[in-house]
Amino acid sequence: MELDKIRGLSDAELKAEETKVAEQLFRIRFAKSLGKAEGVGNIRSLKLDIARIKTIARERVLAASKAGK
Repeated sequence: MELDKIRGLSDAELKAEETKVAEQLFRIRFAKSLGKAEGVGNIRSLKLDIARIKTIARERVLAASKAGK
């Protein structure tokens, strides 16, 4: 997912997207443990998406706390 798209999401949408991507990552890892090689190439991109989403969420929390001071 692109960074601009992630920044355009609301907080609730960010949380939902993080949950969706984490579930996809879980399913691929589970399938990999069963010996299926389908989708294994997506693991890295899914992990990067989760990191991007968490980074944007943290930026928003920090900005809100800084504005509240």
